[in-house]
Amino acid sequence: MGNKLKGRDLIKLGFPKNNSINIALGQINRYHKKVNKNKILAEAKEVLLHPEKYKDSGIWGKVVEGLIDPVEVKMHQLNSKRAPFTIYGENEIDDQAKEQLYNALKLPVTVAGSLMPDAHVGYGLPIGGVLATDNAVIPYAVGVDIGCRMSLSIFDIPATFFKGREHQLKGYLLEHTQFGMGKSHLKSNDHEIFEREEFSTIQMVKRLKDKAYKQLGSSGSGNHFVEFGEVTIQDENNEWNLPKGSYLGLLSHSGSRGLGANIAKHYTYLATKQCPLPKQVQHLAWLDINTHDGREYWMAMNLAGDYAKACHDDIHYRIAKALHKKPVARIENHHNFAWKQTVNNKECIVHRKGATPASKGELGIIPGSMTAPGFIVRGLGNQESLQSASHGAGRLFSRRKCKETFTKSEIKKQLADHGVTLIGGGIDEAPMAYKDINKVMANQQELVEVVGMFTPKIVRMDK
Repeated sequence: MGNKLKGRDLIKLGFPKNNSINIALGQINRYHKKVNKNKILAEAKEVLLHPEKYKDSGIWGKVVEGLIDPVEVKMHQLNSKRAPFTIYGENEIDDQAKEQLYNALKLPVTVAGSLMPDAHVGYGLPIGGVLATDNAVIPYAVGVDIGCRMSLSIFDIPATFFKGREHQLKGYLLEHTQFGMGKSHLKSNDHEIFEREEFSTIQMVKRLKDKAYKQLGSSGSGNHFVEFGEVTIQDENNEWNLPKGSYLGLLSHSGSRGLGANIAKHYTYLATKQCPLPKQVQHLAWLDINTHDGREYWMAMNLAGDYAKACHDDIHYRIAKALHKKPVARIENHHNFAWKQTVNNKECIVHRKGATPASKGELGIIPGSMTAPGFIVRGLGNQESLQSASHGAGRLFSRRKCKETFTKSEIKKQLADHGVTLIGGGIDEAPMAYKDINKVMANQQELVEVVGMFTPKIVRMDK
């Protein structure tokens, strides 16, 4: 018999003539390319005889599901009515973003939705979109940059520290941060995240471990940044017992790098194959959380989220070490993720694609732009927003429109007017590209209360 495994080889073993054959061949082709054919057939026979033993196998689990509980592939139709929803700052949001939410609200798995005041057009779900679903997770409603998050360190150093030290602080950012495709630190730090079992049990994640190790503590391109700024604490009843006043702060914004991007790509592909949808919502294909792929994506997504946090921890550790100071407070939050959350007395999957979790008392950071303040906020637990708030100011101009509209000299003037030093950064991240953060905050007073502010001073980005 030839060396290449074929469907008839599996049928001879006793596999039924159904989709489990295609699933088995797909899994073997993806993860068992270099394994001897006879060894694969012997393993396949064991799977056929004792499927329960292989239910949680990274390679054979999907095949077992095809044998004992196959997923039915069928075209899903949209509901005629939208699920309940709320929109905050509706007059500031473009119609296309609202239309994307309206389409998502008609998915048969949707329970409720909300749109934050910084919302703008995305893929599938708009940026600033929040969607609660029943037993279903939508990879593209989480986003490509899984676990993209904010992280703020506050140091017990007065903001007057900036005076005369701009060059020194700029040097710390240049030396201890890395941005963009393929960039990594010369010396990688170790981290407990790499001991996680998902790096050995999920086959596609296993192949990304080395890349993830190299990229630890680095940031992506686009709107990702690490910046020094002035933190103003204005609520004396704060969680860190810090007196009112101004302090040195370090704020970072980035996600899960290549690890998250590859997870998103892989499971989005699987979702689209298993969940055909009408063209206008095809990016919102979902995975049933009780299926093999749904469970696996959920584990991989959580790993990517924890890896994103590990990257921020590494960045803040490197900078704090250079400052010879430990932070007295740390505030952080995801804004591209999915959580299990009770909605209308029912456990749902709540997707926040560019939205900040804002349950009662939960702290978060909502940045403005490189010349506008960001806000430290405490959630009010608003149920109509699905306990969410905006993740920033939101874009007013697309990246393409920025390049057509603004010039480098205009950006330099804006930066000079606000006393901001910029390292890197392209025209597509011009401060003028963003909405007025003060208007955005005014439109979500029922979602969060302001605890403090962060004013950027020295900003590092890609390019």
